[in-house]
Amino acid sequence: MAALMMQGAAVVGVASEASLASARNHARAAPGPASSKTAFVHQRTQNRVSMRQTRDGKDFLCAHVGGRNRRAGGFRTAVVANNAADTSVSPATHKFGTIDEALEAMAAGRFVVVLDDEDRENEGDLIIPADRMTPEAMGFMVRHTSGLVCVAMEPKRCEELDLPQMVSSQENEDRMLTAYTVSCDHMNTSTGISAADRTMTVRALADGATSPETLQRPGHVFPLRAREGGVLKRAGHTEAAVDLSRMAGCAPVGVICEIVNEDGSMSRTPELLKFAAEHGLVAITIADLIKHRTRYERLVDRMAVARLPTAYGTFAMHSYKSVLDGIEHVAMVMGDIGDGKDLLVRVHSECLTGDIFASARCDCGDQLQLAMKKVAKEGRGVIVYLRGQEGRGIGLTHKLRAYNLQDQGRDTVEANEDLGLPIDSREYGIGAQIMQDLGVRTMRLMTNNPSKYHGLKGYDLEVVGRVPLMTPINPENRRYIETKREKMGHMYPAELLNGEGEELAA
Repeated sequence: MAALMMQGAAVVGVASEASLASARNHARAAPGPASSKTAFVHQRTQNRVSMRQTRDGKDFLCAHVGGRNRRAGGFRTAVVANNAADTSVSPATHKFGTIDEALEAMAAGRFVVVLDDEDRENEGDLIIPADRMTPEAMGFMVRHTSGLVCVAMEPKRCEELDLPQMVSSQENEDRMLTAYTVSCDHMNTSTGISAADRTMTVRALADGATSPETLQRPGHVFPLRAREGGVLKRAGHTEAAVDLSRMAGCAPVGVICEIVNEDGSMSRTPELLKFAAEHGLVAITIADLIKHRTRYERLVDRMAVARLPTAYGTFAMHSYKSVLDGIEHVAMVMGDIGDGKDLLVRVHSECLTGDIFASARCDCGDQLQLAMKKVAKEGRGVIVYLRGQEGRGIGLTHKLRAYNLQDQGRDTVEANEDLGLPIDSREYGIGAQIMQDLGVRTMRLMTNNPSKYHGLKGYDLEVVGRVPLMTPINPENRRYIETKREKMGHMYPAELLNGEGEELAA
């Protein structure tokens, strides 16, 4: 059914011809001035349908979208209203849709509402494939967002169009490291700011025939350079727009803009879900997109396996290579894991300082050793060692800078925030695929981190229990552990904080 928008004309929905009668009847029944007369003009040209509603001789609605609705078998028509009573939206369901629903909507030229994590920007963006943008859709986007229209694209596309970043990655001071390029307009635009002009620019950015000479710089559209690997490398709206557009069968170029409330404040989850329901849009989260890609795309290849004797017994050491960035990861398997059920499992993020140099600042190295000891005691189990996740994902250099701030009195969370870095940017999709490749089905997860515990549940892996890793606390890491407990929700019992941890000796 056509989605009818309140307060202003814009393209927000798709309807087959069979549903137009319902829309007409609904609009005729809508309350209005007693003398008003409502008429619809339904015009069709080749592969195009448009409909105009007039009241007392004045146009209230005019929208059109080319192309056929493959599912409905009829022409696609965007139906839009400017009266709050003229809405086909049932009482708001206020719920998230599925990734498949979002892809279907985007392929049909409809917006989706995409939310990121509450611990990140905690915002929602309107996203539509650039090659599906229309002036009407642009008008809707500007009306309900901050108005700073951005176009996300792959790095190679930025290079093809000679769109360098505004500042280098090293100079980027944006908290989320958003990679803005120089702004641009299509050379044939007038002022560049109108809906029609910005649509021309947006579509040109997605058109393979566009050359650098087609664009003039600066302009009124802001391209964004997405990270290679999409949301699996950076869980941002930039990468989500590129991933969704590509997965929907469109050019991998997406238009995004942050949704705002009527008072100009940023819309948060309740308002975003209400907005999506009112306008008949699919709402999804970047977290769900990450899980979808991880579930249906192969991220790692198994490269080699060898016997590895250790202080805790002999493991089979498997190496895996990421197809996204070439990083090599490790899985340590002890014993016969058989049917993959009820396995003792540890997913450990690389910590050079703790794992290799026995740093007293953290408990990472101790946790790894204790996990190996527990697996050896049980006689079977799996330890997945994820490289490239130093410092909860911020990298070694930033980690050392955070150490300096901690020495000045900041805790581990505050130090990351002072550096403009996320508190924890790790994702466990690659670890989940490694476990699936090894045949892990159900596990008892060795962790004190609830995010890791819950984060692995979305990958067709069943976590049947949690096994705590209680290592001794020392004066250097006490505040670090207390901060993880108080600010990050890590589960440390009182007896551990009193100094009672498990011994590490085999």
